[in-house]
Amino acid sequence: MFSPARFSAAVCAAVVLTFAPAAQAAESLMMATTTSTQDSGLLEYLEPDFRKETGIDLKWVAVGTGKALEIAKNCDADVLLVHAPAAEKAFVAAGHGIDRRQVMYNDFIIVGPLADPADVKGRSADAALQRIFAAKANFVSRGDQSGTHKAEQRLWQQCNLAPDAEPHYISAGQGMMATLNMAAERRAYALTDRGTWISFAERTGDTNPLTIVVEGDKALFNQYSVITVNPAQCPKVRKDLAKKFEDWWAAPSTQQKIAAYKLKGKQLFFPNAGQ
Repeated sequence: MFSPARFSAAVCAAVVLTFAPAAQAAESLMMATTTSTQDSGLLEYLEPDFRKETGIDLKWVAVGTGKALEIAKNCDADVLLVHAPAAEKAFVAAGHGIDRRQVMYNDFIIVGPLADPADVKGRSADAALQRIFAAKANFVSRGDQSGTHKAEQRLWQQCNLAPDAEPHYISAGQGMMATLNMAAERRAYALTDRGTWISFAERTGDTNPLTIVVEGDKALFNQYSVITVNPAQCPKVRKDLAKKFEDWWAAPSTQQKIAAYKLKGKQLFFPNAGQ
């Protein structure tokens, strides 16, 4: 039976639903970061908690640190998570970034063929590179101005060696995982961050033709930091969201999450915010 009262109520409800504002979409923040944070699985592990706790939709592009800094200089990112301290400090000093904060570290390692043709296992990083060079053993470099590539260049310079023109020195020009794949194919040595190596070793399992040959050298320390792109140079930078991002990474609860992230029981990153 038709009821004018019910019809009127239904129309009113429809009008309210039609004009009610939609639920507010999450604000987004763009990060340029290094491939190691993605290849290791760390970002995928942390992002859901970041979104839940801050309400911010974090988007990112994972490239070498050098490329990440260029992206930021072009005002195409709000924040950075990178691992090339000298380049980062120069970036900030030039006015491109502000509020650089250390948040975590791991280390670089040198990996190589199981047969270890240059006999470098257990040696220092400098001694290992000298032997690899002298033996003309294959070495695959990132070759992409990433933080890992910059660290490798620094190590070669400390040895007073310039391997770039040598036929056994192979420049991949790619990310860390692709570089490790190339080193595996060519039974070559390579410098890698430990986080990506653990992920690579888990994926390859018993078929992995590479092993760690050099580790524990203080020259292989690998620091990660967050930086806000300077809004004075890039007015569209979301400074308020960037501060929330930096504060979240440095918060004790997040630092605990970083420490808790493991693959096959192995810790990939070590928190050190405020140090």
